[in-house]
Amino acid sequence: MSIVPKETIEVIAQSIGIANLSSDVSLALAPDVEYRMREVMQEAIKCMRHSKRTVLTTDDVDIALNLKNVEPIYGFTSGGPLRFKRAVGHKDLFYIDDKDLDFKDVIEGPLPKAPLDTAVVCHWLAIEGVQPAIPENAPVEVIAAPSNGKKLEQKEDGLPVDIKLPIKHVLSRELQLYFDKIIDLTVNRSDSALFKEALLSLATDSGLHPLVPYFTYFIADEVSRGLSNFNLLFALMRMVWSLLQNPHIHIEPYLHQLMPSVVTCLVAKRIGNRFADNHWELRDFTANLVASICKRHPTREGSRPCMLEVYRWFIRYWRGLLVGWEGKQHVPPPNYTLC
Repeated sequence: MSIVPKETIEVIAQSIGIANLSSDVSLALAPDVEYRMREVMQEAIKCMRHSKRTVLTTDDVDIALNLKNVEPIYGFTSGGPLRFKRAVGHKDLFYIDDKDLDFKDVIEGPLPKAPLDTAVVCHWLAIEGVQPAIPENAPVEVIAAPSNGKKLEQKEDGLPVDIKLPIKHVLSRELQLYFDKIIDLTVNRSDSALFKEALLSLATDSGLHPLVPYFTYFIADEVSRGLSNFNLLFALMRMVWSLLQNPHIHIEPYLHQLMPSVVTCLVAKRIGNRFADNHWELRDFTANLVASICKRHPTREGSRPCMLEVYRWFIRYWRGLLVGWEGKQHVPPPNYTLC
């Protein structure tokens, strides 16, 4: 026995133009209509549960019909509240009071905007350190340098001189927070487990290339005025090591700024201000760091012999002194022109 009466089937048939539908056909169609309705409602309930809701909505039914490849329900919807009226002669029966609309007014009225489907999109924050000019990023007026970054002036003799104007480097809010967090861990909590996670992030995460010049300046500044802080120097060298291990960072253009700080931690006359500071451990770690740099970047591409070659000779000279080789201190450095 179907819960859909045969009279309902006959009314639906009359609404689509079938006037003489027999009772036997109506009785046969009723169970199939009930099955289809249950199937659609089960899919709608699944959509409701996946949406973490407890109230079934019309959108759930529309999605269920879409999943079943059924033509969507067309109609005119109103954003106003539903108004219910009591049915005459029935105390507990209510119905929605639909306002009569002129079909001509509906046709001539403006069409509503089509709703956009929910989707997830991705975009580039930066490509090789350059932020693309797309709506998701900062405005083009902020990151673009006027007149190609050049300004023409004239000397007293009338010859033009090209002056490069400074270019604004815009960092996203996320990168700024990341940089501040790394700096705080390096300076104040270098012995914590969170700092080890930060070093792992510096060595593996992509998208950190815009922060490399800021890290380089921070390392150079802290080393120059923090030679008495042994823990800070060790944390800075570990930061340099992590940056060198990151395959997504092109570190070579910044080596000439990093090498003075690294070599300072290697050959400084005094490191730390406590007797318990094991400065030899820091020097050994820094020597391995310099050796790794020289191995990975022997010379600059298409350039003269670089400062790294002078550093390489200097490290061999220093290690010779440490192991007691005689005569090394009298070997003059090669006649290189520094880059």
